[in-house]
Amino acid sequence: MTNSTQSAETTDGFHLVIDALKHNDIDTIFGLVGIPITDLARLAQAEGMRFIGFRHEQHAGNAAAIAGYMTQKPGICLTVSAPGFLNGLTALANATTNCFPMILISGSSEREIVDLQQGDYEEMDQLNAAKPYAKASYRINKAEDIGIGVARAIRAAVSGRPGGVYLDLPAQLLAQVIDADHGRKSLVKVVDPVPRQLPAPDSVQRALTLLKSAKKPLILLGKGAAYAQADADIRALVEESGIPYLPMSMAKGLLPDTHEQSASAARSYVLAEADVVVLVGARLNWLLAHGKGKTWGGPKQFIQIDISPTEIDSNVAIAAPLIGDIGSCVSALLEGIRSGGHGKPDPAWTGSIAERKDKNLTKMAGMLNQNPSPMNFHSALRSIRDVLKTRPDINVVNEGANTLDFARSIIDMYEPRKRFDSGTWGIMGIGMGYAIGAAVTSGLPVVAIEGDSAFGFSGMELETICRYNLPVVTIVFNNNGVYRGTDVNPTGGPDVAPTVFVKNARYDKMIEAFGGIGYNVTTPEEMTKALTESIASGKPTLINAVIDETAGTESGRLTNLNPSTAGKK
Repeated sequence: MTNSTQSAETTDGFHLVIDALKHNDIDTIFGLVGIPITDLARLAQAEGMRFIGFRHEQHAGNAAAIAGYMTQKPGICLTVSAPGFLNGLTALANATTNCFPMILISGSSEREIVDLQQGDYEEMDQLNAAKPYAKASYRINKAEDIGIGVARAIRAAVSGRPGGVYLDLPAQLLAQVIDADHGRKSLVKVVDPVPRQLPAPDSVQRALTLLKSAKKPLILLGKGAAYAQADADIRALVEESGIPYLPMSMAKGLLPDTHEQSASAARSYVLAEADVVVLVGARLNWLLAHGKGKTWGGPKQFIQIDISPTEIDSNVAIAAPLIGDIGSCVSALLEGIRSGGHGKPDPAWTGSIAERKDKNLTKMAGMLNQNPSPMNFHSALRSIRDVLKTRPDINVVNEGANTLDFARSIIDMYEPRKRFDSGTWGIMGIGMGYAIGAAVTSGLPVVAIEGDSAFGFSGMELETICRYNLPVVTIVFNNNGVYRGTDVNPTGGPDVAPTVFVKNARYDKMIEAFGGIGYNVTTPEEMTKALTESIASGKPTLINAVIDETAGTESGRLTNLNPSTAGKK
Protein backbone atom coordinates (compact mmCIF):
# COMPACT_ATOMS: atom_id res chain seq x y z
CA MET A 1 0.00 0.00 0.00
CA THR A 2 2.69 2.44 0.93
CA ASN A 3 5.82 3.44 -0.95
CA SER A 4 9.37 3.60 0.42
CA THR A 5 9.03 7.39 0.47
CA GLN A 6 6.00 7.07 2.75
CA SER A 7 6.02 6.20 6.41
CA ALA A 8 4.26 3.05 7.58
CA GLU A 9 1.51 5.18 9.10
CA THR A 10 0.42 7.47 6.26
CA THR A 11 -0.38 7.54 2.57
CA ASP A 12 -1.41 10.31 0.19
CA GLY A 13 -3.69 11.06 -2.75
CA PHE A 14 -1.09 10.09 -5.35
CA HIS A 15 -0.79 6.58 -3.91
CA LEU A 16 -4.50 6.17 -3.32
CA VAL A 17 -5.38 6.94 -6.95
CA ILE A 18 -2.93 4.29 -8.16
CA ASP A 19 -4.02 1.83 -5.46
CA ALA A 20 -7.69 2.33 -6.39
CA LEU A 21 -7.01 1.62 -10.07
CA LYS A 22 -4.87 -1.44 -9.35
CA HIS A 23 -7.47 -2.68 -6.86
CA ASN A 24 -9.84 -2.89 -9.83
CA ASP A 25 -7.37 -4.69 -12.11
CA ILE A 26 -6.54 -1.66 -14.23
CA ASP A 27 -2.91 -1.90 -15.26
CA THR A 28 -2.40 0.66 -18.05
CA ILE A 29 -2.68 4.43 -18.29
CA PHE A 30 -2.50 6.42 -21.54
CA GLY A 31 -1.70 10.09 -21.17
CA LEU A 32 0.57 13.09 -21.30
CA VAL A 33 2.29 14.44 -18.21
CA GLY A 34 2.61 17.95 -16.79
CA ILE A 35 1.58 19.94 -13.74
CA PRO A 36 -0.04 18.61 -11.55
CA ILE A 37 -0.04 14.95 -12.61
CA THR A 38 3.60 14.21 -13.55
CA ASP A 39 4.34 12.53 -10.24
CA LEU A 40 1.14 10.50 -10.55
CA ALA A 41 2.41 9.02 -13.82
CA ARG A 42 5.85 8.36 -12.32
CA LEU A 43 4.29 6.63 -9.33
CA ALA A 44 2.02 4.51 -11.54
CA GLN A 45 5.06 3.22 -13.39
CA ALA A 46 6.98 2.66 -10.14
CA GLU A 47 4.02 0.67 -8.81
CA GLY A 48 4.05 -1.67 -11.80
CA MET A 49 1.43 -0.05 -13.99
CA ARG A 50 2.16 0.65 -17.63
CA PHE A 51 2.16 4.34 -18.58
CA ILE A 52 2.09 5.10 -22.31
CA GLY A 53 3.02 8.74 -22.87
CA PHE A 54 1.70 10.52 -25.95
CA ARG A 55 2.46 13.75 -27.79
CA HIS A 56 -1.16 14.97 -27.69
CA GLU A 57 -3.92 14.19 -25.22
CA GLN A 58 -6.57 13.54 -27.87
CA HIS A 59 -4.65 10.56 -29.16
CA ALA A 60 -4.03 9.25 -25.64
CA GLY A 61 -7.78 9.45 -25.11
CA ASN A 62 -8.47 7.59 -28.34
CA ALA A 63 -6.05 4.87 -27.27
CA ALA A 64 -7.85 4.55 -23.94
CA ALA A 65 -11.22 4.39 -25.68
CA ILE A 66 -10.25 1.61 -28.07
CA ALA A 67 -8.66 -0.32 -25.20
CA GLY A 68 -12.01 -0.09 -23.43
CA TYR A 69 -13.82 -1.37 -26.51
CA MET A 70 -11.46 -4.32 -26.81
CA THR A 71 -11.52 -5.37 -23.14
CA GLN A 72 -14.87 -4.22 -21.68
CA LYS A 73 -12.82 -2.50 -18.96
CA PRO A 74 -12.55 1.30 -18.95
CA GLY A 75 -9.45 2.61 -20.67
CA ILE A 76 -7.73 5.31 -18.61
CA CYS A 77 -6.51 8.62 -20.05
CA LEU A 78 -4.56 10.99 -17.79
CA THR A 79 -4.12 14.67 -18.66
CA VAL A 80 -3.11 17.97 -17.16
CA SER A 81 -5.63 20.71 -16.47
CA ALA A 82 -7.47 23.12 -18.81
CA PRO A 83 -5.84 22.84 -22.29
CA GLY A 84 -4.76 19.24 -21.65
CA PHE A 85 -8.26 18.42 -20.41
CA LEU A 86 -9.80 20.08 -23.47
CA ASN A 87 -7.55 18.11 -25.79
CA GLY A 88 -8.72 14.92 -24.11
CA LEU A 89 -12.35 16.03 -24.18
CA THR A 90 -12.66 15.35 -27.92
CA ALA A 91 -11.69 11.73 -27.34
CA LEU A 92 -14.03 11.52 -24.33
CA ALA A 93 -16.96 12.80 -26.39
CA ASN A 94 -16.11 10.38 -29.19
CA ALA A 95 -15.97 7.49 -26.71
CA THR A 96 -19.38 8.44 -25.32
CA THR A 97 -20.88 8.71 -28.81
CA ASN A 98 -19.46 5.32 -29.80
CA CYS A 99 -20.31 3.65 -26.45
CA PHE A 100 -16.68 2.86 -25.57
CA PRO A 101 -15.91 2.65 -21.83
CA MET A 102 -13.23 5.22 -20.98
CA ILE A 103 -12.29 7.39 -18.02
CA LEU A 104 -10.62 10.74 -18.57
CA ILE A 105 -8.74 11.72 -15.40
CA SER A 106 -7.49 15.29 -15.29
CA GLY A 107 -5.75 17.41 -12.72
CA SER A 108 -7.49 20.72 -12.07
CA SER A 109 -7.24 24.04 -10.25
CA GLU A 110 -8.76 24.44 -6.81
CA ARG A 111 -12.49 25.00 -6.63
CA GLU A 112 -12.37 27.99 -4.35
CA ILE A 113 -10.21 29.87 -6.87
CA VAL A 114 -12.09 28.65 -9.95
CA ASP A 115 -15.48 29.58 -8.48
CA LEU A 116 -14.36 33.12 -7.74
CA GLN A 117 -12.56 33.34 -11.09
CA GLN A 118 -9.41 34.58 -9.43
CA GLY A 119 -7.11 33.58 -12.26
CA ASP A 120 -5.42 30.40 -11.08
CA TYR A 121 -2.93 28.47 -13.24
CA GLU A 122 -4.94 26.91 -16.08
CA GLU A 123 -8.14 27.87 -14.29
CA MET A 124 -11.20 26.16 -15.74
CA ASP A 125 -14.45 24.64 -14.52
CA GLN A 126 -13.61 21.28 -16.03
CA LEU A 127 -16.33 19.27 -14.31
CA ASN A 128 -19.15 21.27 -15.85
CA ALA A 129 -17.36 21.53 -19.19
CA ALA A 130 -17.24 17.72 -19.40
CA LYS A 131 -20.83 16.98 -18.39
CA PRO A 132 -22.50 17.42 -21.82
CA TYR A 133 -20.00 15.10 -23.46
CA ALA A 134 -19.67 12.35 -20.88
CA LYS A 135 -21.93 9.66 -19.53
CA ALA A 136 -21.02 10.85 -16.01
CA SER A 137 -18.67 13.37 -14.38
CA TYR A 138 -17.28 13.29 -10.84
CA ARG A 139 -14.89 15.37 -8.75
CA ILE A 140 -13.00 14.02 -5.74
CA ASN A 141 -12.11 16.57 -3.08
CA LYS A 142 -10.98 14.40 -0.16
CA ALA A 143 -8.36 11.66 -0.17
CA GLU A 144 -10.62 9.27 1.74
CA ASP A 145 -13.12 9.51 -1.15
CA ILE A 146 -10.68 8.44 -3.86
CA GLY A 147 -11.63 4.76 -3.56
CA ILE A 148 -15.34 5.40 -3.93
CA GLY A 149 -14.78 8.00 -6.65
CA VAL A 150 -12.76 5.64 -8.81
CA ALA A 151 -15.30 2.88 -8.22
CA ARG A 152 -18.17 5.12 -9.31
CA ALA A 153 -16.29 6.12 -12.44
CA ILE A 154 -15.59 2.50 -13.37
CA ARG A 155 -19.18 1.38 -12.85
CA ALA A 156 -20.56 4.33 -14.78
CA ALA A 157 -18.21 3.70 -17.71
CA VAL A 158 -19.05 0.01 -18.21
CA SER A 159 -22.58 -0.57 -16.92
CA GLY A 160 -25.65 -0.32 -19.12
CA ARG A 161 -24.71 1.48 -22.33
CA PRO A 162 -20.94 2.05 -21.98
CA GLY A 163 -19.44 5.48 -22.41
CA GLY A 164 -16.95 8.10 -21.38
CA VAL A 165 -16.62 9.28 -17.77
CA TYR A 166 -14.75 12.32 -16.49
CA LEU A 167 -12.93 12.21 -13.13
CA ASP A 168 -11.66 15.53 -11.79
CA LEU A 169 -8.69 15.54 -9.39
CA PRO A 170 -7.86 18.97 -7.93
CA ALA A 171 -4.12 19.45 -7.36
CA GLN A 172 -4.41 19.69 -3.58
CA LEU A 173 -6.18 16.31 -3.45
CA LEU A 174 -3.09 14.46 -4.65
CA ALA A 175 -0.93 15.85 -1.88
CA GLN A 176 -3.42 15.18 0.91
CA VAL A 177 -2.03 12.82 3.57
CA ILE A 178 -4.20 10.41 5.55
CA ASP A 179 -3.71 7.39 7.79
CA ALA A 180 -2.51 4.44 5.72
CA ASP A 181 -4.88 1.95 7.32
CA HIS A 182 -7.81 4.31 6.78
CA GLY A 183 -6.72 4.73 3.17
CA ARG A 184 -6.49 0.98 2.66
CA LYS A 185 -9.98 0.46 4.02
CA SER A 186 -11.36 3.23 1.79
CA LEU A 187 -10.55 1.34 -1.42
CA VAL A 188 -13.53 -0.18 -3.23
CA LYS A 189 -13.48 -3.26 -5.44
CA VAL A 190 -16.30 -2.92 -7.97
CA VAL A 191 -18.45 -6.06 -7.79
CA ASP A 192 -20.35 -7.16 -10.90
CA PRO A 193 -19.86 -3.86 -12.76
CA VAL A 194 -21.73 -5.15 -15.83
CA PRO A 195 -24.69 -7.13 -14.49
CA ARG A 196 -26.72 -9.14 -16.96
CA GLN A 197 -29.97 -7.47 -17.97
CA LEU A 198 -32.35 -10.19 -19.08
CA PRO A 199 -35.04 -9.38 -21.67
CA ALA A 200 -38.65 -9.76 -20.64
CA PRO A 201 -40.11 -13.12 -21.83
CA ASP A 202 -43.03 -11.44 -23.58
CA SER A 203 -40.67 -9.20 -25.56
CA VAL A 204 -38.69 -12.25 -26.67
CA GLN A 205 -41.89 -13.98 -27.79
CA ARG A 206 -43.03 -10.86 -29.67
CA ALA A 207 -39.72 -10.77 -31.54
CA LEU A 208 -39.87 -14.48 -32.37
CA THR A 209 -43.44 -14.20 -33.66
CA LEU A 210 -42.51 -11.30 -35.91
CA LEU A 211 -39.40 -13.05 -37.16
CA LYS A 212 -41.37 -16.19 -37.97
CA SER A 213 -43.75 -14.14 -40.15
CA ALA A 214 -40.92 -12.58 -42.15
CA LYS A 215 -40.62 -13.33 -45.85
CA LYS A 216 -37.34 -11.49 -46.33
CA PRO A 217 -35.58 -11.32 -42.94
CA LEU A 218 -32.23 -9.65 -42.37
CA ILE A 219 -29.89 -9.53 -39.35
CA LEU A 220 -27.90 -6.32 -39.01
CA LEU A 221 -24.88 -6.47 -36.69
CA GLY A 222 -23.52 -3.27 -35.14
CA LYS A 223 -20.32 -2.66 -33.22
CA GLY A 224 -22.32 -3.13 -30.02
CA ALA A 225 -22.65 -6.77 -31.05
CA ALA A 226 -18.87 -7.02 -31.34
CA TYR A 227 -18.34 -5.24 -28.01
CA ALA A 228 -20.67 -7.71 -26.26
CA GLN A 229 -18.25 -10.61 -26.81
CA ALA A 230 -21.20 -12.95 -27.34
CA ASP A 231 -19.49 -14.23 -30.46
CA ALA A 232 -20.53 -17.90 -30.33
CA ASP A 233 -24.23 -17.19 -29.78
CA ILE A 234 -24.32 -14.48 -32.45
CA ARG A 235 -22.77 -16.84 -34.95
CA ALA A 236 -25.20 -19.59 -33.93
CA LEU A 237 -28.16 -17.20 -34.31
CA VAL A 238 -27.11 -16.36 -37.85
CA GLU A 239 -26.27 -19.88 -38.93
CA GLU A 240 -29.12 -21.77 -37.27
CA SER A 241 -31.73 -19.26 -38.44
CA GLY A 242 -30.29 -19.19 -41.95
CA ILE A 243 -31.01 -15.47 -42.10
CA PRO A 244 -28.70 -13.29 -44.22
CA TYR A 245 -26.70 -10.81 -42.18
CA LEU A 246 -25.10 -7.44 -42.79
CA PRO A 247 -22.25 -6.27 -40.52
CA MET A 248 -21.55 -2.62 -39.86
CA SER A 249 -17.88 -1.79 -40.32
CA MET A 250 -16.64 -2.48 -36.76
CA ALA A 251 -18.80 -5.62 -36.57
CA LYS A 252 -16.92 -7.14 -39.50
CA GLY A 253 -15.27 -10.37 -38.39
CA LEU A 254 -17.97 -11.49 -35.96
CA LEU A 255 -18.43 -13.99 -38.72
CA PRO A 256 -15.81 -14.11 -41.47
CA ASP A 257 -16.58 -11.63 -44.24
CA THR A 258 -16.35 -14.57 -46.63
CA HIS A 259 -19.27 -16.35 -44.88
CA GLU A 260 -21.94 -17.51 -47.32
CA GLN A 261 -24.70 -15.69 -45.39
CA SER A 262 -22.93 -12.35 -45.48
CA ALA A 263 -24.92 -9.84 -47.53
CA SER A 264 -22.24 -7.13 -47.54
CA ALA A 265 -21.75 -7.40 -51.29
CA ALA A 266 -25.49 -6.83 -51.79
CA ARG A 267 -25.90 -4.17 -49.10
CA SER A 268 -28.15 -1.77 -51.03
CA TYR A 269 -30.40 -4.58 -52.18
CA VAL A 270 -30.99 -6.20 -48.79
CA LEU A 271 -31.62 -2.90 -47.02
CA ALA A 272 -34.20 -1.93 -49.61
CA GLU A 273 -35.91 -5.33 -49.91
CA ALA A 274 -35.91 -6.84 -46.41
CA ASP A 275 -39.26 -6.84 -44.62
CA VAL A 276 -38.14 -7.68 -41.06
CA VAL A 277 -34.76 -6.46 -39.82
CA VAL A 278 -33.14 -7.63 -36.59
CA LEU A 279 -30.86 -4.91 -35.22
CA VAL A 280 -28.20 -6.40 -32.93
CA GLY A 281 -26.27 -3.63 -31.22
CA ALA A 282 -26.83 -1.28 -34.15
CA ARG A 283 -28.51 2.11 -34.01
CA LEU A 284 -30.66 3.61 -36.74
CA ASN A 285 -28.52 6.74 -36.98
CA TRP A 286 -27.05 8.49 -40.02
CA LEU A 287 -24.90 5.46 -40.85
CA LEU A 288 -28.13 3.59 -41.60
CA ALA A 289 -30.00 6.55 -43.13
CA HIS A 290 -32.04 6.80 -39.91
CA GLY A 291 -34.03 3.71 -40.92
CA LYS A 292 -36.02 5.47 -43.61
CA GLY A 293 -35.90 7.00 -47.07
CA LYS A 294 -34.65 5.56 -50.35
CA THR A 295 -31.97 3.47 -48.65
CA TRP A 296 -34.65 1.35 -47.01
CA GLY A 297 -36.97 1.10 -50.01
CA GLY A 298 -40.18 1.13 -48.00
CA PRO A 299 -41.63 0.55 -44.54
CA LYS A 300 -39.90 -2.09 -42.45
CA GLN A 301 -40.62 -3.90 -39.25
CA PHE A 302 -37.70 -3.83 -36.86
CA ILE A 303 -36.66 -6.09 -34.01
CA GLN A 304 -34.14 -4.04 -32.05
CA ILE A 305 -31.81 -5.48 -29.42
CA ASP A 306 -30.40 -2.70 -27.26
CA ILE A 307 -29.56 -2.22 -23.61
CA SER A 308 -30.99 1.30 -23.62
CA PRO A 309 -34.80 1.64 -23.75
CA THR A 310 -34.51 5.24 -24.93
CA GLU A 311 -32.86 4.09 -28.16
CA ILE A 312 -36.13 2.48 -29.24
CA ASP A 313 -38.27 4.55 -31.66
CA SER A 314 -35.44 7.10 -31.94
CA ASN A 315 -36.03 7.46 -35.70
CA VAL A 316 -38.75 5.03 -36.74
CA ALA A 317 -41.25 2.83 -34.94
CA ILE A 318 -39.76 -0.39 -33.58
CA ALA A 319 -42.23 -3.25 -33.77
CA ALA A 320 -40.42 -5.57 -31.37
CA PRO A 321 -38.02 -3.94 -28.92
CA LEU A 322 -35.82 -6.37 -27.03
CA ILE A 323 -34.25 -4.58 -24.08
CA GLY A 324 -31.33 -6.17 -22.28
CA ASP A 325 -27.68 -6.96 -22.68
CA ILE A 326 -26.86 -8.31 -26.12
CA GLY A 327 -25.56 -11.66 -24.89
CA SER A 328 -28.75 -12.40 -22.94
CA CYS A 329 -31.05 -11.19 -25.71
CA VAL A 330 -29.30 -13.15 -28.45
CA SER A 331 -29.27 -16.25 -26.23
CA ALA A 332 -33.00 -15.91 -25.64
CA LEU A 333 -33.74 -15.54 -29.35
CA LEU A 334 -31.51 -18.48 -30.15
CA GLU A 335 -33.28 -20.67 -27.58
CA GLY A 336 -36.64 -19.69 -29.03
CA ILE A 337 -35.53 -20.48 -32.58
CA ARG A 338 -34.18 -23.85 -31.50
CA SER A 339 -37.35 -24.80 -29.65
CA GLY A 340 -39.95 -23.18 -31.87
CA GLY A 341 -39.33 -24.87 -35.18
CA HIS A 342 -38.28 -21.68 -36.91
CA GLY A 343 -37.95 -22.40 -40.62
CA LYS A 344 -35.20 -21.22 -42.93
CA PRO A 345 -35.80 -18.12 -45.06
CA ASP A 346 -37.48 -18.49 -48.45
CA PRO A 347 -34.89 -19.77 -50.97
CA ALA A 348 -36.11 -17.11 -53.39
CA TRP A 349 -34.87 -14.44 -50.94
CA THR A 350 -31.50 -16.00 -50.24
CA GLY A 351 -31.09 -16.92 -53.90
CA SER A 352 -31.71 -13.36 -55.07
CA ILE A 353 -29.12 -12.12 -52.58
CA ALA A 354 -26.59 -14.67 -53.79
CA GLU A 355 -27.21 -13.64 -57.39
CA ARG A 356 -26.53 -9.97 -56.64
CA LYS A 357 -23.51 -10.82 -54.50
CA ASP A 358 -21.99 -12.78 -57.36
CA LYS A 359 -22.63 -9.96 -59.79
CA ASN A 360 -21.18 -7.29 -57.50
CA LEU A 361 -18.19 -9.38 -56.45
CA THR A 362 -17.39 -10.08 -60.12
CA LYS A 363 -17.56 -6.37 -60.84
CA MET A 364 -15.34 -5.62 -57.85
CA ALA A 365 -12.84 -8.30 -58.89
CA GLY A 366 -12.52 -6.64 -62.27
CA MET A 367 -11.71 -3.32 -60.64
CA LEU A 368 -9.27 -4.89 -58.19
CA ASN A 369 -7.43 -6.77 -60.91
CA GLN A 370 -6.62 -3.64 -62.88
CA ASN A 371 -3.07 -2.38 -62.52
CA PRO A 372 -3.05 1.33 -63.36
CA SER A 373 0.04 3.49 -63.03
CA PRO A 374 0.14 5.29 -60.69
CA MET A 375 -1.81 3.07 -58.28
CA ASN A 376 -5.40 3.81 -57.43
CA PHE A 377 -7.22 2.86 -54.23
CA HIS A 378 -8.40 -0.47 -55.61
CA SER A 379 -5.03 -1.78 -56.79
CA ALA A 380 -3.25 -0.73 -53.60
CA LEU A 381 -5.95 -2.21 -51.36
CA ARG A 382 -5.91 -5.48 -53.34
CA SER A 383 -2.31 -5.99 -52.29
CA ILE A 384 -3.07 -5.12 -48.67
CA ARG A 385 -6.10 -7.44 -48.66
CA ASP A 386 -4.07 -10.37 -49.93
CA VAL A 387 -1.33 -9.92 -47.32
CA LEU A 388 -3.77 -9.45 -44.42
CA LYS A 389 -5.67 -12.58 -45.48
CA THR A 390 -2.68 -14.57 -44.25
CA ARG A 391 -2.79 -12.90 -40.81
CA PRO A 392 -6.40 -12.79 -39.58
CA ASP A 393 -5.16 -12.00 -36.05
CA ILE A 394 -3.82 -8.59 -37.06
CA ASN A 395 -5.65 -5.47 -35.87
CA VAL A 396 -6.71 -3.10 -38.66
CA VAL A 397 -7.20 0.63 -38.10
CA ASN A 398 -8.79 2.57 -40.94
CA GLU A 399 -9.66 6.20 -41.50
CA GLY A 400 -9.96 8.78 -44.24
CA ALA A 401 -12.60 9.59 -46.82
CA ASN A 402 -11.90 7.44 -49.88
CA THR A 403 -9.36 5.34 -47.98
CA LEU A 404 -11.99 4.42 -45.40
CA ASP A 405 -14.78 3.83 -47.90
CA PHE A 406 -12.82 1.58 -50.24
CA ALA A 407 -10.96 -0.34 -47.50
CA ARG A 408 -14.18 -1.09 -45.65
CA SER A 409 -15.56 -2.97 -48.66
CA ILE A 410 -12.29 -4.50 -49.92
CA ILE A 411 -10.40 -5.63 -46.79
CA ASP A 412 -12.01 -8.79 -45.41
CA MET A 413 -12.04 -9.42 -41.66
CA TYR A 414 -12.08 -12.91 -40.19
CA GLU A 415 -12.04 -12.39 -36.41
CA PRO A 416 -14.11 -10.09 -34.15
CA ARG A 417 -12.88 -6.80 -32.70
CA LYS A 418 -10.04 -6.53 -35.16
CA ARG A 419 -11.30 -3.57 -37.19
CA PHE A 420 -11.28 -0.06 -35.71
CA ASP A 421 -12.40 2.95 -37.69
CA SER A 422 -14.02 6.37 -37.58
CA GLY A 423 -17.22 5.05 -36.04
CA THR A 424 -20.45 6.81 -35.22
CA TRP A 425 -19.14 10.36 -35.49
CA GLY A 426 -17.09 9.69 -38.63
CA ILE A 427 -14.31 11.52 -36.81
CA MET A 428 -10.87 11.90 -38.39
CA GLY A 429 -7.72 11.65 -36.28
CA ILE A 430 -8.38 8.36 -34.50
CA GLY A 431 -5.67 6.56 -36.45
CA MET A 432 -2.47 6.59 -34.42
CA GLY A 433 -4.29 6.65 -31.06
CA TYR A 434 -6.35 3.59 -31.96
CA ALA A 435 -3.26 1.88 -33.41
CA ILE A 436 -1.25 2.42 -30.22
CA GLY A 437 -4.15 1.40 -27.99
CA ALA A 438 -4.77 -1.77 -30.00
CA ALA A 439 -1.09 -2.73 -30.05
CA VAL A 440 -0.60 -2.15 -26.32
CA THR A 441 -3.84 -3.91 -25.36
CA SER A 442 -3.54 -6.96 -27.60
CA GLY A 443 0.22 -7.36 -27.96
CA LEU A 444 -0.45 -8.13 -31.63
CA PRO A 445 0.55 -6.26 -34.79
CA VAL A 446 -1.53 -3.38 -36.09
CA VAL A 447 -1.88 -2.19 -39.68
CA ALA A 448 -3.24 1.36 -39.88
CA ILE A 449 -4.61 2.19 -43.34
CA GLU A 450 -4.70 6.00 -43.47
CA GLY A 451 -5.68 8.68 -45.90
CA ASP A 452 -2.99 11.36 -46.05
CA SER A 453 -5.39 13.96 -44.66
CA ALA A 454 -6.58 11.73 -41.80
CA PHE A 455 -2.99 10.79 -40.94
CA GLY A 456 -2.13 14.45 -40.51
CA PHE A 457 -4.31 14.73 -37.40
CA SER A 458 -2.19 12.31 -35.38
CA GLY A 459 1.01 11.79 -37.36
CA MET A 460 3.33 13.02 -34.62
CA GLU A 461 2.41 9.93 -32.63
CA LEU A 462 4.82 8.05 -34.89
CA GLU A 463 7.39 9.09 -32.30
CA THR A 464 5.29 7.42 -29.60
CA ILE A 465 5.07 4.24 -31.68
CA CYS A 466 8.85 4.23 -32.13
CA ARG A 467 9.56 5.13 -28.47
CA TYR A 468 7.64 2.07 -27.29
CA ASN A 469 8.80 -0.04 -30.25
CA LEU A 470 5.25 -1.08 -31.09
CA PRO A 471 4.50 -3.47 -33.99
CA VAL A 472 2.48 -0.87 -35.91
CA VAL A 473 2.59 -0.59 -39.69
CA THR A 474 1.15 2.71 -40.93
CA ILE A 475 0.16 2.90 -44.59
CA VAL A 476 -0.43 6.44 -45.84
CA PHE A 477 -2.44 6.66 -49.06
CA ASN A 478 -0.74 9.70 -50.50
CA ASN A 479 -2.71 11.42 -53.25
CA ASN A 480 -1.42 14.92 -52.45
CA GLY A 481 -4.52 16.28 -50.76
CA VAL A 482 -7.93 16.03 -49.13
CA TYR A 483 -10.03 13.75 -51.36
CA ARG A 484 -7.54 14.35 -54.21
CA GLY A 485 -4.67 16.67 -55.04
CA THR A 486 -5.90 18.20 -58.28
CA ASP A 487 -7.80 21.30 -57.14
CA VAL A 488 -6.44 24.70 -58.17
CA ASN A 489 -6.79 28.20 -56.78
CA PRO A 490 -9.37 29.83 -59.11
CA THR A 491 -7.77 33.27 -58.66
CA GLY A 492 -4.39 32.10 -59.89
CA GLY A 493 -2.89 33.47 -56.68
CA PRO A 494 0.12 32.02 -54.84
CA ASP A 495 -1.89 30.02 -52.29
CA VAL A 496 -2.72 26.45 -53.20
CA ALA A 497 -6.35 25.27 -53.21
CA PRO A 498 -7.88 24.44 -49.79
CA THR A 499 -7.71 20.69 -50.41
CA VAL A 500 -4.12 20.48 -51.73
CA PHE A 501 -1.04 19.33 -49.79
CA VAL A 502 2.68 19.43 -50.60
CA LYS A 503 3.13 17.47 -53.80
CA ASN A 504 4.99 14.16 -53.63
CA ALA A 505 5.46 14.31 -49.85
CA ARG A 506 7.56 11.52 -48.35
CA TYR A 507 5.77 10.46 -45.18
CA ASP A 508 8.12 7.50 -44.89
CA LYS A 509 10.93 9.92 -43.98
CA MET A 510 8.98 10.99 -40.88
CA ILE A 511 9.24 7.60 -39.21
CA GLU A 512 12.88 7.24 -40.20
CA ALA A 513 13.57 10.40 -38.20
CA PHE A 514 12.43 8.53 -35.07
CA GLY A 515 14.32 5.32 -35.82
CA GLY A 516 11.52 3.43 -37.57
CA ILE A 517 11.51 1.83 -41.00
CA GLY A 518 10.16 3.67 -44.03
CA TYR A 519 9.07 2.43 -47.45
CA ASN A 520 8.03 4.42 -50.53
CA VAL A 521 5.87 2.27 -52.84
CA THR A 522 4.42 3.05 -56.25
CA THR A 523 3.13 -0.34 -57.44
CA PRO A 524 1.02 -3.16 -55.96
CA GLU A 525 4.04 -5.45 -56.09
CA GLU A 526 6.08 -3.01 -54.03
CA MET A 527 3.18 -2.72 -51.60
CA THR A 528 3.00 -6.48 -51.13
CA LYS A 529 6.72 -6.72 -50.48
CA ALA A 530 6.80 -3.75 -48.10
CA LEU A 531 3.79 -4.84 -46.06
CA THR A 532 4.97 -8.45 -45.80
CA GLU A 533 8.41 -7.34 -44.60
CA SER A 534 6.95 -4.75 -42.22
CA ILE A 535 4.67 -7.23 -40.46
CA ALA A 536 7.42 -9.82 -40.23
CA SER A 537 9.84 -7.31 -38.68
CA GLY A 538 7.53 -6.47 -35.78
CA LYS A 539 9.02 -2.97 -35.90
CA PRO A 540 7.45 0.49 -36.27
CA THR A 541 7.07 0.98 -40.00
CA LEU A 542 5.47 3.48 -42.38
CA ILE A 543 4.63 2.80 -46.02
CA ASN A 544 4.16 5.89 -48.19
CA ALA A 545 1.76 4.60 -50.86
CA VAL A 546 1.79 6.88 -53.89
CA ILE A 547 -1.76 7.04 -55.24
CA ASP A 548 -3.01 8.72 -58.40
CA GLU A 549 -3.99 12.20 -57.22
CA THR A 550 -7.06 12.12 -59.47
CA ALA A 551 -8.40 8.89 -57.97
CA GLY A 552 -10.38 10.29 -55.04
CA THR A 553 -13.94 11.62 -54.97
CA GLU A 554 -15.28 14.59 -53.06
CA SER A 555 -16.39 13.58 -49.53
CA GLY A 556 -15.86 9.91 -50.28
CA ARG A 557 -19.32 8.33 -50.27
CA LEU A 558 -20.87 11.03 -48.09
CA THR A 559 -21.96 13.24 -50.96
CA ASN A 560 -25.47 13.41 -49.52
CA LEU A 561 -24.01 15.26 -46.52
CA ASN A 562 -22.02 17.73 -48.62
CA PRO A 563 -24.10 20.79 -49.63
CA SER A 564 -21.92 21.41 -52.69
CA THR A 565 -22.59 17.97 -54.17
CA ALA A 566 -25.88 16.79 -52.65
CA GLY A 567 -28.07 18.06 -55.49
CA LYS A 568 -25.78 17.12 -58.35
CA LYS A 569 -26.44 14.26 -60.72
